[in-house]
Amino acid sequence: MAAAAATKVPATMRAVQYDACGGGAEGLKHVEVPVPSVKKNELLLKLEAASINPVDWKIQKGMLRPFLPRKLPFIPVTDVAGVVVDVGPGVNGFQAGDEVVAMLNSFYGGGLAEYAVASESLTVKRPPEVSAAEGAGLPIAAGTALQALRSIGAKFDGTGQPLNVLITAASGGVGLYAVQLAKLAGLHVTATCGARNVELLKSLGANEVLDYRTPEGASLQSPSGKKYDGVVHCTVGISWSTFEPVLAPTGRVIDITPNFAAILKSGLHKVTFAKKRLVPLLLSPNKADLEFLVELLKDRKMKTLIDSRFPLSEASKAWQKSIEGHATGKIIVEMEG
Repeated sequence: MAAAAATKVPATMRAVQYDACGGGAEGLKHVEVPVPSVKKNELLLKLEAASINPVDWKIQKGMLRPFLPRKLPFIPVTDVAGVVVDVGPGVNGFQAGDEVVAMLNSFYGGGLAEYAVASESLTVKRPPEVSAAEGAGLPIAAGTALQALRSIGAKFDGTGQPLNVLITAASGGVGLYAVQLAKLAGLHVTATCGARNVELLKSLGANEVLDYRTPEGASLQSPSGKKYDGVVHCTVGISWSTFEPVLAPTGRVIDITPNFAAILKSGLHKVTFAKKRLVPLLLSPNKADLEFLVELLKDRKMKTLIDSRFPLSEASKAWQKSIEGHATGKIIVEMEG
């Protein structure tokens, strides 16, 4: 426990919060607040990096009310990496000094700060081969990509079928992980993106890449004529009537940002026993998936592509960049500097 004795935790910390829903980047405020304390089965982390996901500013907009934010003011962001500085009662797998990746509790957030409390159940050790920024990119984006591909039938133990998969908006945070994971599962990958990212996606292993602004890209038709066993749908504004003709007889569209209409369509497919289906996906965070993803980064079988990095003092710029929606990969906020 020498590491614990050497770690001095201050009484207060810098953080970024918002006091009301709405307001966008201008609604973020820099504050000095007490460092949170740990309860049973919790860890106190000195944060090194956090990644912003679209769900973070959607919560601020009020799109998930009345569920989130649970209370105001609210320190947003859940995907973080840092160093353990204190452990609560009941914690056995960690000690002060451990470098980790964690997904914070969505109800309480806390990622845009110098310190945060994480549950032991959603915290994993980060090996030296994985930087804080790379690890912070994983929990929501890579976790969603992994669970979406498993919903289609992808397997990562060599026993899976060589399925054909389409990944829309493949140059975004989820999409870039999805392309890499699909290739690891032995799938044939067609990806859509803007023209500037075509070569990037090919370099990550996509077999076919469609510029979504072209007629071919808008129709989602595979250049090789293949029908899709599954779609990891990472964007909005594409109707079921566009997907339906390009799907295999039992094809599934896994919608990672489902709206009310998508949920209704999914329900209709269920009650009519449709063979082609729209399936809404809500991430189910779990430690095993996060450990699997960190191991892939460690072994260089997958990488986190970082669009941009901002110090905590410029968190509002990172927030605005995410809202604008054109990032290629992850937007990272780093706590030092």
